[in-house]
Amino acid sequence: MDSEPRSGRLAAWGNAVLAGLAPPDDAVQRITGEDARHRVSGLPGEAGEVGLSLALGRLRALGGTGFRVALPVPGHPLGLSGPPEFNARALAAEEAVLVPGAGLGLVPEVHAAGPAGDVHVTVVWHCLPVREAPPADVPSLGEAERELAEALREATELLSRLDVAGAGPAAREALEAYRARAERDRDVLAPGYPPRAARVLELAARVAALVAIARGPGGGGEHGSAVSASQMAVRDEALRPVARTARRAQVAAYNAWVEEGGRG
Repeated sequence: MDSEPRSGRLAAWGNAVLAGLAPPDDAVQRITGEDARHRVSGLPGEAGEVGLSLALGRLRALGGTGFRVALPVPGHPLGLSGPPEFNARALAAEEAVLVPGAGLGLVPEVHAAGPAGDVHVTVVWHCLPVREAPPADVPSLGEAERELAEALREATELLSRLDVAGAGPAAREALEAYRARAERDRDVLAPGYPPRAARVLELAARVAALVAIARGPGGGGEHGSAVSASQMAVRDEALRPVARTARRAQVAAYNAWVEEGGRG
């Protein structure tokens, strides 16, 4: 799980624009991040692709009352509400943004070109109809925080059992990379979010980092001791519910503006 999915940036700063807490141009810079450009395709009333600033204003004019995040993976349609076409696109991207009130959703298509070290990334957000229905399996912030406390204990115990915690330079480098991301992304939630949402998001990222270290760069636990295919399967099975908890908490944090902050 990425500590800062593009859908999270779009939802967080889109909500700040709706609340009048961030100028559209500043929000667009935060959403784009290190990418070269973001555009929106298929927006009702627009013939072709448009910029993010125009799209945010248009979505508000279409009745949008907030932005929600979905982070689905196979077998877990986290944050989705249908219809099948949108769910399929979101599942392929493993992320999406839903706009309640407008009945629309946005799914990113990422294009990367260029040599290593000089990759040029552009993103097209495809706008599609979504159902106005409760999103799937999204917990409250309180539920997410309680689940994360247990998941953090489980992840730490798993790393010890799998001989990952002391696995040497590779594990230490992965932990340092997580700490650098956490420092860079400290204010990713944007103005208007409750402080508890920031705490939950940070803890979710920490749990996800531990899961990533246990799995290793290729998903097979290269940071730990050598393992057989059957051992790798057992490891993945043990890590799956921990990763699921971290994703649910991440979605709860990004959606807190709609569920709690925006209403306040």
